[in-house]
Amino acid sequence: MSKIETLYEPIDAELFERFKYITVLVCDVDGVFSDGTILLGNQGEELKAFNTKDGYGIKALSKIGVKVAVITGRQSQIVEDRMQALNVEHIMQNREDKLVAINELIAQHGYSKETIASVGDDMPDIGMFSASSVGIAVADAHPFVKQQATFVTSLPGGRGAVREICDIILQAKGKLTDIHGASV
Repeated sequence: MSKIETLYEPIDAELFERFKYITVLVCDVDGVFSDGTILLGNQGEELKAFNTKDGYGIKALSKIGVKVAVITGRQSQIVEDRMQALNVEHIMQNREDKLVAINELIAQHGYSKETIASVGDDMPDIGMFSASSVGIAVADAHPFVKQQATFVTSLPGGRGAVREICDIILQAKGKLTDIHGASV
């Protein structure tokens, strides 16, 4: 089985080829864009930490026409604000059944399974994998989620996993050096 070298780790050539056709990246939020920690203050305020490297990756995908969607089971103004700042095309919050949500996204926008990669870290995210060409688990995902995934990142959620995925998509499309301006 041949492998393709990426910035992170070698990937099976057949899987790498599938990344070339991705035009929509669908991500969970807690545990993917963040490390899953939710801080609650005495006044009811909610805090989450987002990785700026992940944000740069999302913006890079946008530059080459790859759309990004988030589907999360929670409702949060922080998520709305962060995703809008990153120009995320589709923000679907308070959606516990993620398979139903991703299927709605597909139906409403005419996306096809072959063009979708989805990313998750826990059991509610597995449904998205069946509607995707590439189902991705972050490195620190639940063990069962990793078993169901097509690909597991080398980096954990909230610590560069989204950027890793973005870079692989960019590399597969031959756009990594165009976006980042360096030889790879």
